[in-house]
Formats: sequence, C-alpha cells, structure tokens
Amino acid sequence: MADLKEIVAFLDAELRLSEIKDYPGAMNGLQLENDGTVNRVFSAVDASLAVVEEAALQGGGLLLVHHGMFWRGAQPITGAFHRKISAAIRGNLAIYSAHLPLDWHPVHGNNVLLAKAIGLREISPILVKDGWPMGVAGLWEGSRSDLVKATSAAVGREITLCPGGSDHIGKVAIITGGAGSEVGRIAELGFDAFVTGEGPHWSFIEAEEKALSVIYAGHYATEIFGVTSLGSWVGRNFGVRFSIVERLGGM
Repeated sequence: MADLKEIVAFLDAELRLSEIKDYPGAMNGLQLENDGTVNRVFSAVDASLAVVEEAALQGGGLLLVHHGMFWRGAQPITGAFHRKISAAIRGNLAIYSAHLPLDWHPVHGNNVLLAKAIGLREISPILVKDGWPMGVAGLWEGSRSDLVKATSAAVGREITLCPGGSDHIGKVAIITGGAGSEVGRIAELGFDAFVTGEGPHWSFIEAEEKALSVIYAGHYATEIFGVTSLGSWVGRNFGVRFSIVERLGGM
C-alpha cells in the first residue's frame, strides 16, 4: 500500500509539471483524488468512461492517463461525465493526467520511446517550443518499406503511408499523437520521413508536394508508450501492482 500524496509529489517533480506550458484542458497532475491510499497503478491513454469503469472494477487505486477528463473545459456533470466521476469515486480510483510533460520526457516520453521501438539511432530532440522539444529526430539507414515495417511492428497495427520523396530514408522525425499539421516544418528541416499518429487531410497532400514520406501510425498507438513506462516505473518505486487498461476505444 502506497500513499497517494507521495506518488503525486514524485510524479509532479519527475515530469516537471510546473515548468511546462500545456493546453488549458490538459489540467496536468492529480485530477481526482481517492481516500489517499494506492494499492495498484493502472495506465491508459485516455480517461474515458470505459477505462475508468474497468479500472474501478478491478479494485481502484491510481489511474495514470495521457488525456485527462477536462479537455472540453467546464461542463455539466451529467450523462457520461457524471457516470465516469461516479464510477471513479465508488471504486476509490484516483486519476492523474500528464499530457505534454509526458510527450517530451527524455526517459518515459512517447516520442523517445517510439523512436527506440522503431530502431532509430542517434536520437535527439527537435522543434523546441516554450523551452521544450515537440519531438525527436533519429537516423534510419535503409528503405522506406523497412521503416514502415519497423513502425508497424512497434505500434502493433497497420499504418497509413504517404510515400513522398525517395525510397531511401536517412533522417526521421517523430512527433506522436495528432501532429500531422507539422509536415511543412519537418520538410523544411530536411527530413526524409516523419512519423506521427494522425493528421488533417491536407497534410497528406502537402507531404507529397514537399517530397516527405509520412507514416500515420495512429494517435492512440503512438501514445501508449509513455503511460505504460510511467506506470511500470511508479509501480516498481512504490512496491504496488501495475497493469495496463487496454484500448477500450481510441484511434
């Protein structure tokens, strides 16, 4: 059994929450507390109703998510939102969210972990915004088809490819989640390929025109890495069980 306040302080410091600017709806940190005790840690990409109900049914504890409960801002506590909060409270489930702080993190970050899973070399941060890198870059010495296979294996699903430019890939940029709109900046920086989760329709066309190969690997699939690593790490450090709440929805 671990103390919730100790875990929250541990996470806040490691993720440097107070230093990183994020979207208002992210509300990084502890979003819902429980009775103050944690006997189990869960990880999930989204604090969806299905995820919260599943974690609560398994005995409660602490749920770590990448996308928290307040993306829509202030809203009436009715319908599905009411059921979600009620399920968490009844199940003694605390909820902690980390969005951009978990994307950039050099150890537990979605970007660096996806790059390593794909097999990129010489991984380094790129596109600094408000003092923090939006993504990472790495080297891939091989064909585009091999990069597609490696990415598909890393995320465990089929991907969508925009085959712009040469079939030989050297420099690869990665920004997980919904970063497809960054294709122009990535192309201007001289990358051969860009791996992201999803993007708007026009991003495919712009990538073709700018000779940039883009791999759309799925928003959920590219962002399961961070919460999994973070949850496992918390479990080890505080001596509590850890498990992943499976997709239960998500792209």
